[in-house]
Amino acid sequence: MREIVFDTETTGLDPKTGDRMVEMGCVELVNRVPTGNSYHAYYNPERSMPAEAENVHGLSEAFLADKPLFRDCAQELLDFLGDSPLVAHNAQFDFGFLNAELAQCSMPIVPLERMVDTLSIARRRHPGAKHTLDALCSRYGVDRSHRVKHGALLDAELLAQVYVELTGGRQIGLELAAEAQRDVVEMTTNRPLRREFRSPRPHSASEEELARHKAFVQTLESPLWLN
Repeated sequence: MREIVFDTETTGLDPKTGDRMVEMGCVELVNRVPTGNSYHAYYNPERSMPAEAENVHGLSEAFLADKPLFRDCAQELLDFLGDSPLVAHNAQFDFGFLNAELAQCSMPIVPLERMVDTLSIARRRHPGAKHTLDALCSRYGVDRSHRVKHGALLDAELLAQVYVELTGGRQIGLELAAEAQRDVVEMTTNRPLRREFRSPRPHSASEEELARHKAFVQTLESPLWLN
């Protein structure tokens, strides 16, 4: 099965108030294995870059000034996405920006039925824990030492590794931890893993116990079973 793990960087939090997408990064998985195929693009947002957003991803107005407009390369992106499921962390956010950009180009939006949200998966797998991408990388041993700022392609590459672990794939080093294996089997089959066989405990009374019981019964006065 082909899936696309993707991430976006933007000028802010809400496309409905004029924020735009400035970077798209996509990684292709086939049967939960990275194929090496990816898509990456920067976009000129045709607006200013708030300092708060630049502090997150490091993309300045000057850097984006000569980059193409989204509408000029939207079809190239859609060709790469194809009809595959799209995996993102807090996917409502990324889908919101992607579909807002497509709508501005009068192009068909991506149906939400294709959305796979790793944040929702993480909340089910690890209730009460931290669910940020950084926290999940730490939990699953995914190296993020080269992640100084957010970047769409880099974050998509990290998320692809996390997604494989979240869905019960492999641990780093191709070793599946016992805890993860137990969680996955119980989540997918609604039954516990097969337990190690143990010989049944002996339940019959010993000769000594039988003799002690007989002696005790003989001390009873007017037992009910003799009335």
